[in-house]
Amino acid sequence: MPTNKQRRATAKRKLERQLEKRANQARRRRNLTIAALAAVVIVVAGLAVWTVFFKKSSHPTPTASSTTSSVAPTPSTAAPQAGVLPPFKPPAGLGANCQYQPTPNEPAAKKNNPPKAGKVPTDPAHVSMSIATSQGPIGVQLDNAQAPCTVNSFASLAQQGYFNDTHCHRLTTGPGLFVLQCGDPKGDGTGGPGYQFADEYPSNQYPPDDPARNQAIVYPRGTLAMANAGAGTNGSQFFIVYKDSQLPPNYTVFGQVDAKDMGVLDKIAQAGTADGKPDGKPKTDVVITSARLD
Repeated sequence: MPTNKQRRATAKRKLERQLEKRANQARRRRNLTIAALAAVVIVVAGLAVWTVFFKKSSHPTPTASSTTSSVAPTPSTAAPQAGVLPPFKPPAGLGANCQYQPTPNEPAAKKNNPPKAGKVPTDPAHVSMSIATSQGPIGVQLDNAQAPCTVNSFASLAQQGYFNDTHCHRLTTGPGLFVLQCGDPKGDGTGGPGYQFADEYPSNQYPPDDPARNQAIVYPRGTLAMANAGAGTNGSQFFIVYKDSQLPPNYTVFGQVDAKDMGVLDKIAQAGTADGKPDGKPKTDVVITSARLD
């Protein structure tokens, strides 16, 4: 039976091998460049960085309309393209049983009533919403046919004024990740609506044991998606992608920002973060004054 000294020596050797492997991987990434005439240059960074980013602080935290095709290759075999999400294939029972489970250990950051559970209609396919902010209007198209449970929750919170007078608390400026995160009445990344619900597209396009779930895909510019703290922990926080970004397919895409309003996001992003770091509070204060269905 190995002694404590032997176990420590073994653990030390294992750690040294892991650090050497990571160093080699980092050197390979630094030396790798991808060029294409009409492609967006995407800087590949470790997926672990993005996982950490999208864990909400003390509750560690963060759409494009995809082409529906019943004959498209499965996402796990189709290589992601710049600016394109995996093809959407409606899963069985889409919207048939939306559940919004209470989070007793995380009470609502702002009073609200959970949305109606059970069957949620997927028609109309798209629902228009206007989000008024202190930096300008942001029109969005919610993809009800693709993520009905998510749209049902988002619309319910908006109609109750949950997002009114809330600050967008996080901005990332790369490398590889370019998003503005909002939806927390606390304004610090720890708040939620007091309930949580399951992931939808693109997560539901992959079998639970599919290794592709851990591989990055492209979340295109204009994507509206849910932030979460792990599988099935969607609440009220969401993010908007202002430049193509790479993330594992674990963040529910539920809408797309109107192209004419992307300039608002560009202006916010251009100002950077308050402390000049690539991840932090936006230097330009962004307040959602209202969010309503059109």
